Amino acid sequence: MKLGRHKDRGGKPAIALALGGFDGMHLGHQAMLRRVVEAANELNLVPTAMTFDPMPRDFFSPTEIPERIISLDSRLEQMAEIGIAQVYVLRFDADIAKMDAETFVGDFLEKQLNVRWFLATHDTRFGKDRRGDLDFLRARSNNFTLETIEVIENDGEKISSTAVRQSLVASDFAHAAQLLGRPYAIAGRVANGDARGRAIGFPTVNLPLDFKPPISGVFAVRVHGLGTVREGVANLGVRPTVNPLIKETLPILETHIFDFDEDVYGQHIEVEFVKKLRDEMRFPDVESLKKQIKEDAHQAREFFLL
Repeated sequence: MKLGRHKDRGGKPAIALALGGFDGMHLGHQAMLRRVVEAANELNLVPTAMTFDPMPRDFFSPTEIPERIISLDSRLEQMAEIGIAQVYVLRFDADIAKMDAETFVGDFLEKQLNVRWFLATHDTRFGKDRRGDLDFLRARSNNFTLETIEVIENDGEKISSTAVRQSLVASDFAHAAQLLGRPYAIAGRVANGDARGRAIGFPTVNLPLDFKPPISGVFAVRVHGLGTVREGVANLGVRPTVNPLIKETLPILETHIFDFDEDVYGQHIEVEFVKKLRDEMRFPDVESLKKQIKEDAHQAREFFLL
């Protein structure tokens, strides 16, 4: 997959484009991108997506750590699996925020990116103060074909990133999987940890995250990417017992894999969330933490035996 930045100019092949945040890459996003690939193949265009990092709402609320369903890397990987050949990642900044709808379509989409086919949703909004919409595109699309896609539903429910996020917050992983078209998982490369888990008898594989998921706590999980799918128990959070003075930071995903003690540093894995066991909490001492981890592991093992 080719990655582009929004200030690239000149000599670009004609593209078919879908624009969106694509957080979660749920079934609605997948339908959009498959249609882009289909149209691009029909019209001899390059199937392209445009997304944001950071998202527009992050720019307008800079003091809040934004929640993401999946990382940017996971978004890009899943786009490539569908057949998207290139992605433009827009850093939403002051220049983008003040760009009016006319400039966005005429100068940016048509002249800079060479868009010749564009897929929009019924609630597409763009440009300064979000003044660009579907009617604006219909009136302005002189140099590209505009197509709209219907709302994708699951048993009468609109599939959206908000609906996925709400399911995850409620620990309804089965419903989230229905909306996503796959089980909810966090992927990444195993990093070196501080070996605290090993010191108390529960070695972990650690995934430091560059985003804040909508969930935290202790979970029964399945781990993919180590050959056989393995079961375990994971803590997703800021480790208040280990880091009592840290009030706000990006979380880490620590997973104790049952009956497994191999060196897997640097390997790419996916941790699938199956059941929430409890919220993350602070313990008065390491012995109390060790006792609770032992109970968490027991609960997770019992769950997988059901």
